[in-house]
Amino acid sequence: MAQREAVLRLDGQWAHIRSGASHTEPGERDRLLGELITALRALPEDPECVARLGLRLADRAALRFAAGDRGGALATIEEALRSSERAAPYSPEFARWYARGLINQGVWLAWPLSDADRLPRHPLGRAAEEGPSAMERAAGERALDVTRAAVALWQSLDQHDPVNRRGLAQAKVFLGDRLAELGFATDAVAWAVDAEADFRSLLLTHPGSEESPEAEDALDHIGRQLELRLRYLDFDALVRLRSEGLLPERLLPQAVVAARIRGVPEPEIAGRLRLGADQVATMLEVTSWLAVWRVDVRGPDGTWNALEHPWHSAAEVRGGSAREVAGELLRGFAASPDHPGEGGHWRLGIWWQQEGDPAGAVFRRVIGPDTDPGGGPGTGRDAPAPTPS
Repeated sequence: MAQREAVLRLDGQWAHIRSGASHTEPGERDRLLGELITALRALPEDPECVARLGLRLADRAALRFAAGDRGGALATIEEALRSSERAAPYSPEFARWYARGLINQGVWLAWPLSDADRLPRHPLGRAAEEGPSAMERAAGERALDVTRAAVALWQSLDQHDPVNRRGLAQAKVFLGDRLAELGFATDAVAWAVDAEADFRSLLLTHPGSEESPEAEDALDHIGRQLELRLRYLDFDALVRLRSEGLLPERLLPQAVVAARIRGVPEPEIAGRLRLGADQVATMLEVTSWLAVWRVDVRGPDGTWNALEHPWHSAAEVRGGSAREVAGELLRGFAASPDHPGEGGHWRLGIWWQQEGDPAGAVFRRVIGPDTDPGGGPGTGRDAPAPTPS
């Protein structure tokens, strides 16, 4: 009993340091955490000490990750989760610690799949031409698995408790992020919309609570992610989300523009998205999209070289499709002095909002000596719109 009380006092001291309530030099901090972990390991039959061992190993993993040691962090969080899993059945609080550890493991596993702004580097998944390495993808799939496990764990807890409701909403956000990183764009949108509804419900139920700023930050993150993810959905996916109530009203203008970019006629947009023809016309009139294009010419050595402005540029478009924009560019380039001539090879790519993976272009064509810039049947090679699952 005395040993247990001493360990818990040491854990309380660490928690005080961890919270930032007192300043401690890194060396002393690491020494204290190591001493605490050793002490907690000495009580393997005590559920609370086992749970706290998982928690403190997770703290060590976080410190290693912050120091740039991702490999060390992943090894340590694996050990932490073994303790957390053992303790989880004994208390809802221990189960919450375990769920949060799973979320952190997923974030660290998937780290190479996102950029500095935490947006997916490869949002097309297996459809991409320039995707992640096999090792990165395997880590991303493992991250998806552990994040799904965290969601299931939060769902198993009492949803009348706002702490559990908030934890579940946060876990859904992370699950959407992991799905987006692997190219599962439709499912990523669905989970993000579900999480958004949960956070809005929490704000309505507990306005002005201590958790409100956190919920508002989460809503900002979800909003940014949804705007990005809709750019990678084909029209059938948008229709599916709309039919399932997973396409928020505020995103309908972007969905309409997305459909029009891909050449869907206005009457079909209105009919399948259950909108009035006047609504669609108004949305297209007031909502522009940024067309980003690049013309590349193949040199004698076979490499593709991007041309400069105006063949590598961007413009706001209102109401037009990517193919219509491409038509003007194809005709203009064919008549320009930059054209490589009848024996040359060149290609055009058009992206929505920002240049990226060639497979993510909303219009793509390669033209050579045996093709026609006008794009008649069999004379060019148009890339279909990306359709990540």
